[in-house]
Amino acid sequence: MTYQRDNIAAMQGYSWGEQPDDSETLKLNTNENPHPPSPRVAEALANIDANALRTYPQPTADPLRDQLAELHRVDRSNIVMTHGGDEGLRLAFSTFVEPGTPFGMAQPSYSLYPVLADVHGSPTLGIAMDDDWQLPRNFATQLNEAGANLACIVNPHAPSGTLLDSERLSRIANEFNGVLLVDEAYVDFVDPALQHDLTRLISVFDNLLILRTFSKGYSLAGLRLGYLLGDARLIEPMLTKTRDSYNIDLISQHLGAAAIEDRAHAQASWEAVRLARRTLREGLAALGFEVWPSQTNFLLAKAPMTLSHGAADIYARLKARGILVRYFNTPQLDDKLRITVGTETQNAVLLEALAEILDGQP
Repeated sequence: MTYQRDNIAAMQGYSWGEQPDDSETLKLNTNENPHPPSPRVAEALANIDANALRTYPQPTADPLRDQLAELHRVDRSNIVMTHGGDEGLRLAFSTFVEPGTPFGMAQPSYSLYPVLADVHGSPTLGIAMDDDWQLPRNFATQLNEAGANLACIVNPHAPSGTLLDSERLSRIANEFNGVLLVDEAYVDFVDPALQHDLTRLISVFDNLLILRTFSKGYSLAGLRLGYLLGDARLIEPMLTKTRDSYNIDLISQHLGAAAIEDRAHAQASWEAVRLARRTLREGLAALGFEVWPSQTNFLLAKAPMTLSHGAADIYARLKARGILVRYFNTPQLDDKLRITVGTETQNAVLLEALAEILDGQP
């Protein structure tokens, strides 16, 4: 006997990256920032009065929303705080997608998207990207013809690291009849010389949502804190109707505020990741990997064509050495590895292990 809804019984759940039980494993598989959060975060945590946990937190995290509104030069009404970026995705589904109507996404992409669609009882329209990880010109047309209410684009793209410019995304938002959610989980690692900033577009398009997270750029993946930016008419129903009550706890509100106050610390970590990303890419290329340009804190690397055991075997051999990277046994990705950019020392350990594996050592 099962009491599950039929669509829940039929679906597959989300497969998260491996989480080792020991501190010795080199973890380059889940795209965490390798640098610690700001010391102000630790100070804020130490100064939280345990008695304050007796009462409920500020319901909509307004002080933190005000900080972010000032940072992004928008109004508080343009922001809703979420329990990690993933709650932001759930809110978009529950608020804007009629159950049973299609959900659109680039293919491949963040593997949680189709899981959320399955939970919602909506079919997923996966629109294939080309070999250079670009969207087809008729992306919005395909969404409209399918009757999609919501589409998600990770930008910079995961797992390739490719960045779509604001002009391309503006064209999609303009052409699409539904809500376009641009998932900017990795945007903090974009080269600042590109001057990439989509936040100005929320005053132009009333169907654009931008997802941000503290997990990557602020080194707070364990905290689960994120937010959505958009036209106030998109934000309001999520804030007042579909959002969980008191969804951001007191500790998260205080630590998020401390992280924003010391944004310079986070920015230094972003620059360190960008420098390490370049060195790691050069090292992988020297070993014979094809590595795509990335604007994230990870690299997508295709295994050398001359290697008989391929990406899956390299992944397994690295794991046996206590080094975790991400392998996806799916079309377009089954000959590639996604590798989180670590510290210079961690990257050197990885490159040495790869050199030995490619040289035929166990």
